[in-house]
Amino acid sequence: MARFIVNGTVIDHDGDCYVIAEVGHNHQGKLETAKELFRTAKTCGANAVKLQKRDNKTLFTKAMYNQPYDNENSFGATYGQHREALEFGEYEYRELKAYAKEIGLTFFATAFDFNSADFLAKLDMPAFKIASGDLTNTPLLKYVAEIGKPMFLSTGGGAIDDVRRAYDTIMPINPQLCILQCTASYPADPADLNLRVIETYKQMFPNILVGLSDHQSGIAMALVSYIMGAAVIEKHFTLNRAMRGTDHAFSLEPVGLTKLVRDLRRARLAMGDGLKQPLPFEKKPLHKMAKKLVAARALPAGHVLTSEDIAIRSPADGLPPYELDRVLGMTLLKDLQEEENIDFKDLKDTRK
Repeated sequence: MARFIVNGTVIDHDGDCYVIAEVGHNHQGKLETAKELFRTAKTCGANAVKLQKRDNKTLFTKAMYNQPYDNENSFGATYGQHREALEFGEYEYRELKAYAKEIGLTFFATAFDFNSADFLAKLDMPAFKIASGDLTNTPLLKYVAEIGKPMFLSTGGGAIDDVRRAYDTIMPINPQLCILQCTASYPADPADLNLRVIETYKQMFPNILVGLSDHQSGIAMALVSYIMGAAVIEKHFTLNRAMRGTDHAFSLEPVGLTKLVRDLRRARLAMGDGLKQPLPFEKKPLHKMAKKLVAARALPAGHVLTSEDIAIRSPADGLPPYELDRVLGMTLLKDLQEEENIDFKDLKDTRK
């Protein structure tokens, strides 16, 4: 059975959905805001929170790093300055790791490059996320796989051959893999989510976990994906959608995350075991709603029952209506009053 363990929590396709609150850079470069996001995610019921780690000066070309970045969501005059303003270093990561442990919350991050992977490995992160943009980055996939921790791999923008290549790259090194269906649009339109890919992944890769990295604004599609077999749901998370930054607008606020976790937990219970049988608490309402066979009028002993002699009435404390064909043509052994129950002990089969 596909399963692995992250920070003591078993993740598989039979248990509760594992919910990752993607904080990313919604902390706006502020340690206390990050702690508030962690604390709130824990209160909402998320299993884990995730940040994004970049070594910006080696990740981007000089041209991209130095390009002007003047817009309402900018934290710097250039794209590099913007990214650096949002980037946490070792001090912040150690503070957040200790804080997550204190409040009983799992914390890990996306590694966008080799230096960031080393940075996170040094901090002994319990898992690693690989972003959609690195689905085809097989050198990075191998490098992170060799660290030996569970890996969550997003597949936005990829073709099935890209996903297979990534799978074939990682699995010989590290079988602790969860592949996430993802649409690399921010936000993603529900019509573009292609949730049936979850079923495709489960069929193609039965020995690993499958999940959804969901960039859609609401919570309903994440719930659908769980029913379709997603063991993991990743949703972007913020304290307030009106905050400055590109991710806030499609992130869940605390109320939304709370409802998502609640509904995912309810969904697992609601799915049941697939065995159809009556439940004890159904007995009382069905006694009132279901029906029985009774005499349609007073009938004497020796009378041969016809359809006109039998009525169907509630409550259900007698022969159920599906016995109608069996009693037709049988002879009464006793008088019956109007609406008195018809019972096999009061009947004799005189049919030839």
